[in-house]
Amino acid sequence: MGKAAREQSARDRIKAQREEQLRREKRKRVATIATAAVVAIAAVGGGWWFAAQSSKSEQVGASLAPITVAGDGSVVMARPGVEKPVLDVFEDFQCPACRALEETSGPTIKNLAAEGKAKVVYHPITIFQEQTNKGITRANSLRAASAIRCIPGGAPWIAFHDKLFKEQPSELVEGFKIPDLIAWGKDAGVTDPGFESCVTSQEKAPAHLEYSTKVMESQKLTGTPTLKLNGTELDTNVAFKPADLRQAVLDAAK
Repeated sequence: MGKAAREQSARDRIKAQREEQLRREKRKRVATIATAAVVAIAAVGGGWWFAAQSSKSEQVGASLAPITVAGDGSVVMARPGVEKPVLDVFEDFQCPACRALEETSGPTIKNLAAEGKAKVVYHPITIFQEQTNKGITRANSLRAASAIRCIPGGAPWIAFHDKLFKEQPSELVEGFKIPDLIAWGKDAGVTDPGFESCVTSQEKAPAHLEYSTKVMESQKLTGTPTLKLNGTELDTNVAFKPADLRQAVLDAAK
């Protein structure tokens, strides 16, 4: 190989090395930017998670307050004669933050109703209005909420409610399948002979979607979970801290 050829080869190698270095630096910058974005999103949207870690949950008492399903699909849990304060719980069975709220403050909410300290009103809704993720997320939410509407009330309703959150699927996969919903209902103590056909046909789905839209618009909801005490939305740091949530309800009763 002549001198000129060797010099050209050396220049080519240097050029290739520089290009590879530039590519590595670009990949590093992209990775850094992506990581920063994820951290920023977590800091803003994950506030409920940090709050949920900072307060000890209660244990559900031996007895529950009576549970009554209203005609619109909302569900009241309260001792007879207890009309205030009113604690409204807006939730979506496919919402991960709603599951975190149930695990953290769910027992407190049930205990407050059982103790006669509050009238609790559950509002199961489908917050996912768009057909995102190929419609999987919305479909999961809709099947679960439609199924629980097939339960007329009582202890089976809240048992099924809790089971849905316990079995909440990933937002990326199909879950809350019909056979599972039927089995969970029976395990929860549902004996209504029409339950299975009601769940299978999803006959309550249209009413549920109508109710969801109405609630989101009238309550001006921006997401779930949302807790409102006597109509005023509670801060996340209160909703996800059982002791603070209990104190807020007790203060509202004064």
